[in-house]
Amino acid sequence: MDEVQKQLGSLRIGDPAPDFEARSTHGPIRLSDYRGRWLIFFSHPADFTPVCTTEFIALARHAEQFDALNCALLGLSVDSLYSHLAWVRAIQDKFDVTISFPIVEDPSMAVGRAFGMIDEKAGDSAAMRTSYFIDPAGIVQATTCYPHNVGRSVSEMIRMLAALQMAEDGNILVPEGWQPGDDVLEVPPLATDQTDDEDVWFCRLVKAK
Repeated sequence: MDEVQKQLGSLRIGDPAPDFEARSTHGPIRLSDYRGRWLIFFSHPADFTPVCTTEFIALARHAEQFDALNCALLGLSVDSLYSHLAWVRAIQDKFDVTISFPIVEDPSMAVGRAFGMIDEKAGDSAAMRTSYFIDPAGIVQATTCYPHNVGRSVSEMIRMLAALQMAEDGNILVPEGWQPGDDVLEVPPLATDQTDDEDVWFCRLVKAK
């Protein structure tokens, strides 16, 4: 964990995701274990809280959609491993939902601080509801951050993931509100002699390949 603690600061798009090793509900985990596939690494303020419970239930129910996009899920909070295990069991017993992805413990908040989920001087995890979309090379491609009292949209997480994958080769752009199967945007030409004054060259929709 010492390596993680040296990397304090807010992560930006294009930054390598700091590696770490920690205990989880699926045993010891390193972030680098996920290289070669997409990963959504997300934090939540605390176990046994209403908003977080609804998020985890929704994520579990959509696990097959994330898997179809070659994307793993990895949760994190400051609670202990024993709290995570008890919460997972309670969700199974009360809602008949199995949480199939690991949840990492972070009692020292070292991982949360390394990822910029919480302020370096924060005394608790109240602001920790952040998601990192990490590509197969371990690079952060997108982030979202919500307050502790507002839940994330799992459908938007899936849309974001699909959009990032669609645009990852740099040959097309993804428009507002895009959904899988929709048209995409051409990258505008750099040279003015490649444009047509009679055409909307700067915002041209094309079929996705």
